[in-house]
Amino acid sequence: MRIGVVVNPDAGLGGRLAFKGSDGRAAEARAAGAEDRAGPRMKEALVAFADLLASPLNRTNLAPTFVGWTGRMGDAWLPAGSSFDAIGTTPKSTSAESTAELVGHVLEADVDAILYAGGDGTTRDIVEALGRLGEEATTTPLIGVPGGVKMHSGCFATTPTAAAEVLLAFAQGDLRTALTEVMDLDEEVYLKGEWRVRMYGEAWTPASPRFMQGAKEQVERESEEDTIEGMAEHVRLLMEDEDMMIVWGSGGTLRTVGRHLDLDLTLLGIDVVHGGQVHADLDESALLDVIRAHDGPRLLLLSPMGGQGFLIGRGNLQLSPDVLVAIGLDHLLAVATPSKLLGLSSLRIDTGSADLDATFLERRFVKVLQGFRTTRVMRVHGA
Repeated sequence: MRIGVVVNPDAGLGGRLAFKGSDGRAAEARAAGAEDRAGPRMKEALVAFADLLASPLNRTNLAPTFVGWTGRMGDAWLPAGSSFDAIGTTPKSTSAESTAELVGHVLEADVDAILYAGGDGTTRDIVEALGRLGEEATTTPLIGVPGGVKMHSGCFATTPTAAAEVLLAFAQGDLRTALTEVMDLDEEVYLKGEWRVRMYGEAWTPASPRFMQGAKEQVERESEEDTIEGMAEHVRLLMEDEDMMIVWGSGGTLRTVGRHLDLDLTLLGIDVVHGGQVHADLDESALLDVIRAHDGPRLLLLSPMGGQGFLIGRGNLQLSPDVLVAIGLDHLLAVATPSKLLGLSSLRIDTGSADLDATFLERRFVKVLQGFRTTRVMRVHGA
């Protein structure tokens, strides 16, 4: 089996810097000290895949060959001993055009599937490149390693390790492919101050409800206005403690709650409200400074991603493991309307730290605010 490897080395760079995406801002992010995200996540997936190949789970004695460019868009992330067919070299400066060119090269090399690392922008670049190559190219199965800031599309595995599981199962014929939606933030609407995810196309991906995250759902109900008002009133009572510091997560639900409290919150950022002051759209470093300077009570409000159930690790990379530890895991409250939780039996956590993920899983449950003085507990699940 031949597996195309595509890494967008610029994906995810802006996450902890409070960028809403990394498209066109890689140099700015690196200058600010951002570290690679997509490449290391691809390496994590490939190491896990190598371990699976060496285990009894590889019942067909699969010995795949990876195909791609040398360098940071390809073999730089492969474990030692991997079979690799080099078909080019990563250019010094990379862009969306580089991704499209690499996709064309791996298709010419007759790959059976493409394993890629990036975010929604990378997914769109790949799908658009496949579309330009013809109808047959569009049927190439895609397996996404989550390595960007925004990951709404259904092509992504829930974690790098899950991507390895999916790849092995698909390679051994245990999974069929199915069409999934390619989703991304509607930039035009976002510039008007609204948050909306739209569909940009479709792609084929191995069908695995356990390991693939599914496309993000948008659930809108006019009747939910009363519920949101009730949640806002609940938070208002918490804010009566003048020493209470509240860290507000991203997303439309929390922004709507904030409006009821006369707070103009950042749609896709992390804000801190304390003492009547709003610290808006903070990156990881600024969050740590503000939180560590506060000795009083604190609370982190997070709204899960509808349809996927991710509470941490999608669209809020500013909440790094260090930030989460500084806030304290005991000080987390999920906020979601009942309809947003339809079909979800648990909430997913992907902090970027295996140790911290394990700590969350040991706690087993997280409290979810669903109305005025109305809460429930939901099981926490690894991504």
